[in-house]
Amino acid sequence: MRHEASDLLLRIGTAFAFLYPPLDAFLNPFSWIGYVPAFMRDIAPEMVLLHAFGILEIVIAVWILSGRRIFVPSCIATVILVLIVLFNMHDFEVIFRDLSIAAMTLALAITHRPARRPA
Repeated sequence: MRHEASDLLLRIGTAFAFLYPPLDAFLNPFSWIGYVPAFMRDIAPEMVLLHAFGILEIVIAVWILSGRRIFVPSCIATVILVLIVLFNMHDFEVIFRDLSIAAMTLALAITHRPARRPA
């Protein structure tokens, strides 16, 4: 029972961390656009990148919250969070918490990794 409760709390916390930014970016995009790496801004207009990334965040959040086969989205979430930190080191005093969230998503990935099949 304890494992189920802690797993649910990790999934809810992760989902919140991945749902808040895209929802707030919809209402206040200029608060978030600065986190889009400069090299990405040449690929597409900033607002397109911001909201496309927001859709990805929402998909990850809902998938993790569902509790079904969450190894893959947990791994993707971990990579995204670490990359956000690496590409925004100049704002480390703001984004340092992303490393804590990455630890949560890594814990989820480890907990939900697929079982190895016997040879």
